[in-house]
Amino acid sequence: MGVPLERGQNASASTPLLIAFIDDGKPHHEEGEPMIRTVKIVFLLLTLCAIATAQSWRPPAETERCPSRWGADDERGSMNHQKPEAVLKATRLIRTGEVFELGRVLSSTMPLFGTRTFGLHTKRTFMNTAPNRRGSNEELVVTELGQVGTQFDGFAHQTIGDSVYNCVKVDDIATRSGFTKLGIEKVGMVFTRGVLIDMAALKGVEMLGPSYEITVNDLQQALGRQNVSLRPGDAILINTGWGRLWEKDNTRYLGPSPGIGVAATEWLAKQDPLLIGGDTGPVEVMPNPDRELNQPVHQMLLVQRGIHLLENLKLDDLSSKRVYEFAFVMQPLKIKGGTGSTVAPVAVR
Repeated sequence: MGVPLERGQNASASTPLLIAFIDDGKPHHEEGEPMIRTVKIVFLLLTLCAIATAQSWRPPAETERCPSRWGADDERGSMNHQKPEAVLKATRLIRTGEVFELGRVLSSTMPLFGTRTFGLHTKRTFMNTAPNRRGSNEELVVTELGQVGTQFDGFAHQTIGDSVYNCVKVDDIATRSGFTKLGIEKVGMVFTRGVLIDMAALKGVEMLGPSYEITVNDLQQALGRQNVSLRPGDAILINTGWGRLWEKDNTRYLGPSPGIGVAATEWLAKQDPLLIGGDTGPVEVMPNPDRELNQPVHQMLLVQRGIHLLENLKLDDLSSKRVYEFAFVMQPLKIKGGTGSTVAPVAVR
């Protein structure tokens, strides 16, 4: 008889949990009390299984990943899917006109990774002395505008060594006032088919456990349960339930979190999406089961393949109403040379 582990405590959904019990043979029984055995749990077996199951990754050579499938001079990556036909197909999914806001409210109380900050200073600028006494107010916002709240990652955001998407060298495009190539202003409007993959619902929990690695089997089971298939150019959104912690337990939210691992990322990338998003900060599992890796999914998608990431989404309404297919609409801020953009996307059904 084994000791049950909380969901998400295992290294991955497919990791076999092998636990050995050794009776030390010593008497531990007193009259009127149940027999108690001292056991030793052999964790080595569990560790070996985790290592054998979790798929690792190392950055491919530049000759293997470049030029991009979209061309050596391409700066749009997966956004090349965004064509008039994609818009028309997405509009056919709108039947009731119900709108779901997927973006977080920006405030100083939201979870902020590392040294990121958000400060808003209200400015009461003037009161006009004309007969109508028109007053004016505005604000000064100090923040990493591309990397706070619900954030959309651009291709200048992450590197493999000294190069970004399409093997562009960082030193060749970085300036004090932004990047001369691959800026977030190149993205434009996103209007495409959106698909919610509800992992929390599949597992029958409010939220997945910390560091739970979503596997290919998980994704396929969830899509089958929802009777939905993926298509090229989709905006794929993954609900883990982790968003319940937003502004309620920021420390836990920013700690070890569930997400897709290397194998799931490889599989999703083969489905040829426009973007992959989730209700956690990194979208990928944190920390990675391979402790030598640091957020490899960001490199696999943004740098290697030119597929955008969308983080810190609010997906509870879509999940509770079981809305799995919808029109996804989003416009990043046109920050010239920016690495990303805070966004306020919507789903319309």
